[in-house]
Amino acid sequence: MAETRRRLRSSTVVLGGMGVVAAALTSCGSDPDRRCVDRDSYTYEGYKVVADKNCNSGSSGSSSSSGKGGKKKTGTGKSADAAWYYDADVSNGRADYGTFSKSEAVDRGGFGCSGGSGGG
Repeated sequence: MAETRRRLRSSTVVLGGMGVVAAALTSCGSDPDRRCVDRDSYTYEGYKVVADKNCNSGSSGSSSSSGKGGKKKTGTGKSADAAWYYDADVSNGRADYGTFSKSEAVDRGGFGCSGGSGGG
């Protein structure tokens, strides 16, 4: 029986490679992962994640320029100092190891992004 092998055409390889490059470039331009947290709730486990509506300052899901939603009433009647917390590790309703600075979160980058860390 003759062994038949399928050869990839060079155009298939090129197009596949372009897809990887496109994914890398678009990941740099996209918004970082964010969670709405209560800044007053920090424990060793991190900040308590609260509803996104606490961080939205009257606009639809878009982030405000400051990233801070201000004091809002929570479901328990307490005021929450809610703010967007970017690129955090989230576990058990708590977020930690992130940043409140959207620009810093974007600078951290991801696959294919150039970071702000220079070697010396």
